[in-house]
Amino acid sequence: MSHATALPGQAPARFDGTTLGLYVITVFMWGVSWIGMKAQVGIVAPEMSVLWRFVLAAGVMWVWVLATGKPMRFSIADHLRFAVLGCCLFSFNFICFYYGAIPIPSGLLSVVFSLASVFNLVLGFLLFRQRVEPRLALGGVIGFAGVGLLFWPEITGAGFNAAALWGLGLCVIGTLFFCSGNMMSTVVQKRGVPLLSANAWGMTYGTLVLFVINLVRGNAFIIEPTAKYVGSLLFLAIGASVIAFAAYLTLLRRLGAARAGYATVLFPIVALAVSTLLEGYVWTPLAVAGAALALGGNVLVLRRPAAKA
Repeated sequence: MSHATALPGQAPARFDGTTLGLYVITVFMWGVSWIGMKAQVGIVAPEMSVLWRFVLAAGVMWVWVLATGKPMRFSIADHLRFAVLGCCLFSFNFICFYYGAIPIPSGLLSVVFSLASVFNLVLGFLLFRQRVEPRLALGGVIGFAGVGLLFWPEITGAGFNAAALWGLGLCVIGTLFFCSGNMMSTVVQKRGVPLLSANAWGMTYGTLVLFVINLVRGNAFIIEPTAKYVGSLLFLAIGASVIAFAAYLTLLRRLGAARAGYATVLFPIVALAVSTLLEGYVWTPLAVAGAALALGGNVLVLRRPAAKA
């Protein structure tokens, strides 16, 4: 492995210009994706929308693999890892969030998903014995508190009835699936499997699982023929799935699960910015304070400690 990786047992890479670019792409694409995900909820069954998303995404990913000449043949053990990766990152987590989007606001979805920064720290410690630096833990707590302040009106106004609690629980489970997929991606990349190949196989297995789930549930294989649905589907498949996942999993390799996962804390801020432009979101003093805390926590996590003399 090169010195730029941050796999178990290795020091994280320096936060250079390339890493910053990957971070910006990930935050923007996934920050906007919450609105696209909300646009998918309606006529089409949630798991069917996820299926169409990854049918397109897997197709684009395989074209990318072929065009770049990446390897396609791997051992049975690696395929088992790809299957776990696909179930966690490209199937079960999205089903949970699509169903969670029905009873609760999109902003709350993003808030729950920002727990990934904390879950990654915990799973990294439990599975790989990665040391949790106090600075990372403090930054995660500050950032998460800031996000909580940002969306406090939405959280308190969501109405904690049975449906809202069910949706919240699904989102927490979905986030745990996502973070478990992060851990498997770390294992796969440590074995030297190219990122594109791993993603292509992971999306393929995730798509097969989604196909079986839709068959078992008897869902109609339909697409809502509206510009909103089709447009959001294309964005979610190409931008939020292919491009953003490639950028994020590269960050995972470069920075480690803790710092890469902290990108999820900034997604709600991007969602708020889009909502301000498109939906007339009004910034309150509480929201401004929350944004400042979230960004301050981000700086604390990403700041590289001064080298010892």
